[in-house]
Amino acid sequence: MVKRLNVSDEELEEYIHQYCRDITKLERAGRFDPITGREKEIDEVILILLQKGRKNAAVLAPAGVGKTALVVGLAQRIVPGDVPEYLKGARVLEVDMPRMAAGTSSPAEFQSRFMPLCKGIAERYHEPEYPKFVLFMDEMHTIMPNCEGSAYRGLSEAMKPYLTVGDLHVIGATTLDEFRMYVAEDPAMERRFQHVFLSVPNAEETFTILQALRPGLEKHHHIKISDDCLQFIIKMTELHLPRRNQPDKGIVMTDASCAYHVMHNGWGGELTERDIRQIIAIEAKLHPDAL
Repeated sequence: MVKRLNVSDEELEEYIHQYCRDITKLERAGRFDPITGREKEIDEVILILLQKGRKNAAVLAPAGVGKTALVVGLAQRIVPGDVPEYLKGARVLEVDMPRMAAGTSSPAEFQSRFMPLCKGIAERYHEPEYPKFVLFMDEMHTIMPNCEGSAYRGLSEAMKPYLTVGDLHVIGATTLDEFRMYVAEDPAMERRFQHVFLSVPNAEETFTILQALRPGLEKHHHIKISDDCLQFIIKMTELHLPRRNQPDKGIVMTDASCAYHVMHNGWGGELTERDIRQIIAIEAKLHPDAL
């Protein structure tokens, strides 16, 4: 171990255990379904992380489009080593902001929990004995000083020196509107991040995503799910849940329809259009006969 480190390996691992979700560790344990359809955007993030200067990514997309899934997809590249040498063995850590803020009474107290984690990771950036660390911060706009009511507001100011000298890799995620409203108001913070835009998947792309998730759903629910049912779910969610985005609404309704089938029929058999109509009707607050 490098003696001059201010945060020991044991202390850093404890901070990670307390306040982060180790996405690469969970991927090694087989906790995630395969991420498909975001190869281009994952390549964009990798390209950003490889750079010497602006090595932080802001993933911008509406709710439900798959910002967190993109980060899982990055981990699914890192774990088998399907990344450039610089990122091999890297650790992708999602900062659990609510857990870190729990029990704190002020932004200063919250920051006192975050900064040892930040410092421990930053001081290892130039040490070849350690892998690269990539911090994922969902709802990144909440760390900005102008985000009134956020328990995390002002954290950006504490992070800025480390971002400025390039000792951190950060992937932030938020909507484009919230990025413009909060992050872009601070030009010094905005220029530390390169934008990665996620579009809402169309019906064909959503179908591909649901097909990739199908084996995990079939294994969990012990039923079969046909292509026709997946197509029907996409059609019904587009018609009756227009305010929500794919692929989230398609994934959630597939899972819920399977659960409805198991609740009423037990394990075995196959998902039916009737199951799907029932669960969409509940979600859309409509009578099933109206669908």
